[in-house]
Amino acid sequence: MKKSELPTKICHVCERPFTWRKKWQRDWHNVKYCSKRCASNRQKGKHNDQ
Repeated sequence: MKKSELPTKICHVCERPFTWRKKWQRDWHNVKYCSKRCASNRQKGKHNDQ
């Protein structure tokens, strides 16, 4: 499969698109964040800014 054909999602924190990775193969429907950094900053997302 070509990289351009892989599914994408939008990160809940940084709102950037990210692409499916093999390590997320079994849990893709639960993935919400593009990286560990965004996952640890999930409370500082767009909707919680001051």
